[in-house]
Amino acid sequence: MKLFQQLLVAPAALGLLAPVAATASELNFDGVDQYASQEQVTSISQFSDVQPTDWAYQALSNLIERYGCVAGYPDGTYRGQRAMTRFEAAALLNACLDRVTEVTDELKRLMAEFEKELAILKGRVDGLEAKVGELEANQFSTTTKLTGIATMTLGGAGETGFGDNVTANYDVRLNFDTSFTGKDLLRTTLRAGNFGDSVFGNGNTALEVAFQEESGADSVGINRLFYQFPVGESVTVTAGAKVRQDDMLAMWPSAYPADTILDLFTYAGARATYSLNLGAGVGLWYQKDGFSISANFVSNENSAEDSTLGVGEDYTATVQLGYAGENWGAAFAYTYGDGLGGSPFNVVEDWNAIGLSAYWQPADSGWVPGISTGFGYTDANVAGLGNQDVWSWMVGLQWTDMFVKGNALGMAIGSAGQVGGGKCGTGALCTGGLWLDDGQDTLAYELWYKFQVTDNISVTPAFFWIENSGASDTYGGLVKTTFKF
Repeated sequence: MKLFQQLLVAPAALGLLAPVAATASELNFDGVDQYASQEQVTSISQFSDVQPTDWAYQALSNLIERYGCVAGYPDGTYRGQRAMTRFEAAALLNACLDRVTEVTDELKRLMAEFEKELAILKGRVDGLEAKVGELEANQFSTTTKLTGIATMTLGGAGETGFGDNVTANYDVRLNFDTSFTGKDLLRTTLRAGNFGDSVFGNGNTALEVAFQEESGADSVGINRLFYQFPVGESVTVTAGAKVRQDDMLAMWPSAYPADTILDLFTYAGARATYSLNLGAGVGLWYQKDGFSISANFVSNENSAEDSTLGVGEDYTATVQLGYAGENWGAAFAYTYGDGLGGSPFNVVEDWNAIGLSAYWQPADSGWVPGISTGFGYTDANVAGLGNQDVWSWMVGLQWTDMFVKGNALGMAIGSAGQVGGGKCGTGALCTGGLWLDDGQDTLAYELWYKFQVTDNISVTPAFFWIENSGASDTYGGLVKTTFKF
């Protein structure tokens, strides 16, 4: 059978002899890029949906074996029962032209019929090849995407005003996200900053942007190194030498922005349950139809730096049950933490913590804010003091597109120094991601407005006030500029 006849009866080329040639504006490119970009097959058996009993089986087989100009789709199918666009037919014809040595009358008729489509297809292919060549010459990596965030702050805080505590600080994070299968994730994060012991680097006035910063001003360190991959459709596994508790949760039960101002408002109201412990860890979650269950274990990063500690000491183990809907979500979580026992000082040897957190966001932006709230209770075993009951809570409000589209207004109130993770303030009892502030009851407030200058630059002025029971109140303000790239 001649090439012209084979193309006529091949199911993918039924539209080859349409009487009216299409113009460039009428051409439908759907499917042609996907089809034409696939490798040509060498045997008809490679198509899972073509059977010997099909009426065009022999014609298609001859096209493949004699001319080798038939390609399939990424899923290994030929889709011969589907109607084909003129442009897909032109792609098939174009692939065959390169392999035909004899120009017959039938072939001339085909070339004349699809003259416009072939010309446009050639122009598109040439343009794509030029772009691919440019990308290959300038690409960072074929498997890795680089994103970054740089933050600079200027402000101060104190008991009687800003005083001498005005400071300028920065934090830079570079994320290298690598995928080998399209569904997995290898994350490596480099981080550097200079918050250190500044007024915004420690205690209740610590900023979110300063939390878990690398030790040593201006020193670059590995802040994240973990691998995440799916098992089936509903299970995800995460493991790493430096992974944080929230990296291994299927959902985060708060819509109050993580890049807000004070660090104490970033724990979903349950600061011991969601301690954000960072270190070597492993976890998995199951998620389906919005419901999820997560479980993880994180050894505090100090365990890797101190040879006297092992993965069996100084760790947190967390289980969370959650639901994330279209505009609301809620979660209940339990965390057991093991601290450093046997110290002559009062330290938290271990603790049991529970947290209940939820959020709701309006479907449309406006004067109705999104609401995030959370509550936490901790039974902490403090060496020398016995069991101590500790509480924490927070309520955060956020208005999107406030006054100007893209801008946002936010405020939060919550307990500030009773239970927390990471940094320790003056007079605090510190260990393994948990701290108690000598029993002082504290209450914190913050108010901020984010100007979205461009898609990549935002400027956020903010004010905060912290009430300390039995001590002077602390208040301050700052301007935070964030660059994302």
